[in-house]
Amino acid sequence: MKNLHYDIVGSFLRPVQLKEARRDFAAGKLSLYELREVENQCIAELVKKEIDQGLKVVTDGEFRRSYWHLDTFWGFDGISHTTQKQGYLFHDEETRNDSAQVNGKIRFAGDHPDLEAFKFLRNLTKDADVVARQSIPAPAQFYAELVRGPENVAAVKKYYPNEADLFKDVEQAYHDLIIALYKAGCRDLKIDDCTWGMVVDNDFWATMVKQGFNREDLEQKYLELNNKALQDLPQDLRLSTHICRGNYHSTWAAKGGYAPVADYVFAKENVDTFYLEFDDERSGGFEPLAKVPADKEVVLGLVTSKRPDLEKAADLEQKVKKASEYHDLDHLALSTQCGFASTEEGNQLSEDQEWAKIKLVESTANSIWK
Repeated sequence: MKNLHYDIVGSFLRPVQLKEARRDFAAGKLSLYELREVENQCIAELVKKEIDQGLKVVTDGEFRRSYWHLDTFWGFDGISHTTQKQGYLFHDEETRNDSAQVNGKIRFAGDHPDLEAFKFLRNLTKDADVVARQSIPAPAQFYAELVRGPENVAAVKKYYPNEADLFKDVEQAYHDLIIALYKAGCRDLKIDDCTWGMVVDNDFWATMVKQGFNREDLEQKYLELNNKALQDLPQDLRLSTHICRGNYHSTWAAKGGYAPVADYVFAKENVDTFYLEFDDERSGGFEPLAKVPADKEVVLGLVTSKRPDLEKAADLEQKVKKASEYHDLDHLALSTQCGFASTEEGNQLSEDQEWAKIKLVESTANSIWK
């Protein structure tokens, strides 16, 4: 899909039918089989709509997940689904308080919910002229969750007194999952990553420094984790990463431009494409794009998925033109800034407004890259 200049990040608002089925399942009113049937139906309808809309890369909307990241973590051996005293603190609200905690040696056991989800998506798309994309959270994001709070840290130290052993197992578990996805037909894998989005926030780091953290040390740690998990993969597997600053019920968790991390993630991460948020002033300017290698793609997330207001095409075109001063226009593309439902709560807009955003991305891209 080289030179495809419009794209999506991946998650879609959950249909009412799916939300009701998940509630009924949690209440014991619906069996797991019955829940899966509802998921299957909703995913099939979504994929048809994506194809009809003209999207060339399609997803399952992350309809089988509750969270964009935790469900993947819970799928590995050695990980427990736990809760903390509080959830993630976003700008305007606090999330649910679920977490992932080490309870043994971490490994990919051969079965995983993301693998099963992709197999279903692949089966839906195998006869269509589209690419089925799987998204998974970054290895660095996994590490960040495993050391979130004193209870998680204590669990890590119990099973991994040497942090190097933790890194080795995380990297291997991810590598094994990715290879399994590839064998199932995956040729487009997106790594979603909020860790870099937190690192760029100076207010966040003022607190972290007081706790003894060093920004550059952590950047190096994140980079190493991600790159080692992504090494020695098939050449025809397109790897991308989406750098996010938090996306929960239309709120955000971090702010700041990409300059503090550009020398690490832009210059050195082993991916082909960067999906970057540039939907408001929290994102900073386009200048850090100069650090992206010339042969790599940058997908500009200029159309917000957080608010229903529709951007003006002329404004988007002007911003793309500005970005092209730092990275060649032929290696740029346009998308929404994030998914529409990074968690099952979803952002505060309607399904019609969601699709209007996607139509705007497509029509604007077709105008820019004729």
